[in-house]
Amino acid sequence: MLHPSYTDLMKVVNSEIEPGEHPVVNSRYSIVIATAKRARQLINGADPLIEGEFPKPLSLAIEELYESKVKIIGDNELGEESI
Repeated sequence: MLHPSYTDLMKVVNSEIEPGEHPVVNSRYSIVIATAKRARQLINGADPLIEGEFPKPLSLAIEELYESKVKIIGDNELGEESI
């Protein structure tokens, strides 16, 4: 079982949107793609954004997303370093 769950991750990612805005993530697919991209960054040598021992890069990527250390942006948004 994935902990945190997809639902919990979606709530965390969408927690910073203003009322009336579209959610950043509205499907499990979006969460999977975001965590896979971050895991690939970690595999390629990116520095972890949280402390701790994680058995795999994907586990670390999920935890970073859950702790709001990584921000997911849409294709049309530019700016700070994000997934």
